[in-house]
Amino acid sequence: MTDTPRRLDAAAVRALTLSTEPWLSCEDCFHLTDQFAELVLSDPDTAEMPAMFVHLRACPACAEEAESLVALVAEEQGIDPTAALARLRG
Repeated sequence: MTDTPRRLDAAAVRALTLSTEPWLSCEDCFHLTDQFAELVLSDPDTAEMPAMFVHLRACPACAEEAESLVALVAEEQGIDPTAALARLRG
């Protein structure tokens, strides 16, 4: 291999060093996403599901799924998803 190793940027280092406690697997996250979407739309500042927030910060695939579901549920219910989506991305 002759390629020069690529250095990680600050965002990649932060993502790799995030705490994973409390632990939640992708499968568990998937099963809780419906409940979580409803909860975060009803109270964007909720911390009742800390493991979901930890997992979503570290898992882009699950975060994308959760954001899509929050937006869809918000649209169906006529709710503005801005605060809930900001909380997910925060």
